[in-house]
Amino acid sequence: MEVKLQDLKFDALGLIPAVVQDWRTGAVLMLAYMNQDSLLRTLSTGETWFFSRSRQTLWHKGETSGHIQRVKAITYDCDGDALLVEVEQLGPACHTGEQSCFHNSLHTAAGYARAERTIIHFLYDLVRDRRENPVDGSYTNYLFRQGIDKILKKLGEESAEVIIAAKNPDAGELIYELADLIYHSLVLMVERDITIADLKAELVSRHTKDEERE
Repeated sequence: MEVKLQDLKFDALGLIPAVVQDWRTGAVLMLAYMNQDSLLRTLSTGETWFFSRSRQTLWHKGETSGHIQRVKAITYDCDGDALLVEVEQLGPACHTGEQSCFHNSLHTAAGYARAERTIIHFLYDLVRDRRENPVDGSYTNYLFRQGIDKILKKLGEESAEVIIAAKNPDAGELIYELADLIYHSLVLMVERDITIADLKAELVSRHTKDEERE
């Protein structure tokens, strides 16, 4: 692999900041620094390596904790003086046990809802957790106990309700019914061990084929 390090601007200490982002959710996980050696090692191993300014040595993320970061993509900004590293994070990224190092709130604007970016992943993980750790009175667990036929029946019912709601000029009803359909679709996915990543891969494949035809 040819790496064009000449396009990057390392500072006077030979370092460049690297923002690490969860490739799945887009959440910023951490900020660290790389030098040329750690960047090349990251590229050759497929896992993140950084340079510790305090210890003056290379360090492999997750070497002791096991919470490694598998690199999906690395891009650099328009000035060439910062990196964006998209990763698959195994376990929490922060040494405190938090998923992201950026977990301390300084300001939140009115109406801001961070969950909007990750709600589908959150719901999928919640449904999967219900299957693995049943909770008394849980509707999700009721569906799993009843089995695939009940889940499919509910999907059919919700699909019909979406169609009916779509004929109503009130968009609110349609949004409500679509949310029900999405939830029951997630239950089916967990029942059949299909992941959100599987769906994304199929959609990306279709998009790629469309681009090739164009």
